[in-house]
Amino acid sequence: MSGFCNEAETEHKQIMNRRIKKVAVVGSGVMGSRIACHFANIGVQVLLLDIVPRELRADEIKKGLTVQDKTFKNRIVNEALAEVAKSNPSPIYSKAFLSRITTGNLDDDLHNISDCDWVIEAVTENPQIKKSLFDKIENFRKPGMLVSSNTSGIPLHLLSEGRSEDFQKNFCGTHFFNPPRYLRLLEIIPAPKTSPEVIDFFMHYGDIYLGKTTVVCKDTPAFIANRVGVFGIMALFHLIEKMGLTVEEVDKLTGPVLGRPKSATFRTCDVVGLDTLVHVADGLKANCPDDEARALFELPGYVAKLNENKWYGDKSGQGFYKKIKVDGKSEILSLDLKTFEYRPQQKVKFATLELAKTIDSLPERMKALVMGQDIAGEFYRASFVGLFAYVSNRISEISDELYKIDDAMRAGFGWQLGPFETWDALGVQAAIDMMEKAGNKPAQWVYDMLKKGNTSFYKTENGIKKYYEAPGSSYKTIPGTEAFILLDTISPAKTVWKNAGSTVTDIGDGILNLEFHTKMNTIGNEVFEGVNKAIELAEKDYRGLVISNEGENFSAGANLALLFSMAIEQEWDDVTMAIKMFQSMNMRVRYSSIPVVVAPHNLTLGGACEMAMHSDKVQAHAETYIGLVEFGAGLIPGGGGTKEMAVRISDSFIEGEIELPVLREKFLTLASAKVSTSAYEAYDLGYLRKGHDLITLNYSRLLADAKATCIAIAEEGYTQPVPRKDIKVLGKQALGMIYVGADVMQKGHYMSEHDKKISLKLGNVICGGDLSAPTFVTEQYLLDLEKEAFLSLCGEKKTLERMQSILNGGKILRN
Repeated sequence: MSGFCNEAETEHKQIMNRRIKKVAVVGSGVMGSRIACHFANIGVQVLLLDIVPRELRADEIKKGLTVQDKTFKNRIVNEALAEVAKSNPSPIYSKAFLSRITTGNLDDDLHNISDCDWVIEAVTENPQIKKSLFDKIENFRKPGMLVSSNTSGIPLHLLSEGRSEDFQKNFCGTHFFNPPRYLRLLEIIPAPKTSPEVIDFFMHYGDIYLGKTTVVCKDTPAFIANRVGVFGIMALFHLIEKMGLTVEEVDKLTGPVLGRPKSATFRTCDVVGLDTLVHVADGLKANCPDDEARALFELPGYVAKLNENKWYGDKSGQGFYKKIKVDGKSEILSLDLKTFEYRPQQKVKFATLELAKTIDSLPERMKALVMGQDIAGEFYRASFVGLFAYVSNRISEISDELYKIDDAMRAGFGWQLGPFETWDALGVQAAIDMMEKAGNKPAQWVYDMLKKGNTSFYKTENGIKKYYEAPGSSYKTIPGTEAFILLDTISPAKTVWKNAGSTVTDIGDGILNLEFHTKMNTIGNEVFEGVNKAIELAEKDYRGLVISNEGENFSAGANLALLFSMAIEQEWDDVTMAIKMFQSMNMRVRYSSIPVVVAPHNLTLGGACEMAMHSDKVQAHAETYIGLVEFGAGLIPGGGGTKEMAVRISDSFIEGEIELPVLREKFLTLASAKVSTSAYEAYDLGYLRKGHDLITLNYSRLLADAKATCIAIAEEGYTQPVPRKDIKVLGKQALGMIYVGADVMQKGHYMSEHDKKISLKLGNVICGGDLSAPTFVTEQYLLDLEKEAFLSLCGEKKTLERMQSILNGGKILRN
């Protein structure tokens, strides 16, 4: 017996220690090519394969190609990858990463999968085609090679039938959600004979390396996310028909106000494709005969008509919305569900939504939504009642653990709160009262849970989030989350200090975290105070400081509204003081006696970018869109950002090489207000330092990784840095180049007169002023130049107009 156990342990270690160096993706459609791109994103070599075209096209014949030419044979795969690579948003972190993908065709190149560690099947959703492909793969795969299917609903037991023992042992479903780079869900579906160790490996690899929320699913129709998500959409379709709501009203009711994506319901259907939704709904209707909500998978009349018309959405040019050109300008029309004619979009206004606007907390907002006394409140009550009943009845059928349903809906559909988390937010008993009143009771296990004195589906103990085990009577830790640090689960007793806009929390092991929670996490007086206080506390009693938060975005930057108010009132002493405070805060970040790590995610703009650039190290989420964007507001970076870019330009000079090209590149980055499309691109733009700043793929691990980085810096023996006095600036030599360039751009009508003025002031700081020769200067010298330029631009009428345009409508004004 002990020998058997040792053998099993050895096999488990071998599987968990396996390295994925090369992956083959078979099928280069929208999903296959995008999956290939995401593996290239993380540094894996990819072999992307597809079928050979049936015949030569006219353009190929004209070029003299034959059916034996590789260009012809690889046409399908090459064109598919090229099309996906230029899509927006981009599936690739950096265009340079596309070189990691090799393309080929199934006739000539399938044998090359023998060099791969994992083969992912992503061909059309037809079981016979997939099984035929697996026959061919089996001929070339080596023993132990992982094989998985990206099927969105074909039973895995059907796909694994007839395969060899080793194939079945290493085979399962790996269902990525589109687009794979951005949607965090990866459903792992075991087949009947899949080795448990293989499932463990996929769960681990998906989490750590692909940055995914990995969820093990039962082999049931549509698995978890699509089963619940498509039910939710179909139930909504029927509810809309019953209540007579418009397309605009529904998307207003089901978007950000509910903690869900801006695309809400109908816009999401247009993006995904109504045909795709109908396909899944038809499959659920056919394959779930015992589903109590099966009737809802029937298409309501207006959806059936859209499907008959082939108005699938973006792919067909029209769906619930239609984009047209009017006088050269694009306009998006919405479909009237009664007349089936497109018309201009109408403004949506409900009293319940007006009230909800004033509530920042999503759980509290949801309570207000269901209490609404207008048609919006009626809509929310009806939709929540149906959703709660449905998910309660899916426990044990699609998942034994309720947290998996919440994980799947958050990561796969972009909900901020999953169904059971939403139920908790409304109050379990309060929601049941609402459900019983509507005649739609939950499953019996929910009543049993309440009888046992358990009043919620989740609870937090010692900073660990636990879920109710149903049916049962105990709460269990969500597997894998022990490694996460989630600020919203940390005990209030761990709060060390707070003010109206920031909170300092002890996250253990001698590390503090500073979180700011102003509107859009903008940086103003409360954050200035918070940063300085956090550093003071850390220097006195702790080892280091992390600056992170769990907002939708890390920060929109400095409080532009406050700056505009001071400038319009010509309160120049206050403006000067604000600039000094911002510069001093960031220099405090740079020159504290403890390490400071900034952990940004999503939008990290302006002043937030400056803060990150002054930290000892940045631990960025891969989806960090970071940039110094002040130029668009008629300003230059004034919180030390221009100075810091000058420092980085100086540090990148190589003795004996021409220095002007380096300066020109970084100057243009600031002058065009470039924002990175990923943390990896931020390296190229100079906002992050290659070989120094770090990137985390899984957002849930960001704070834990930042804390580990901070500890590592402290344990290496951190020494307080000394202010720089060795910054090389080029003076008139480079300033002349900037003057000439700006003049040419302005005369060619590529920039306005005001753009030129901002460019020259920016150039003056970057070049160190009107110095006669290259000179070494101090940081303070550059900060003074930066402050002077920033202050002078605040007094410009055109700068104030730009600031006002951003504040009023978020639009960049090029005046």
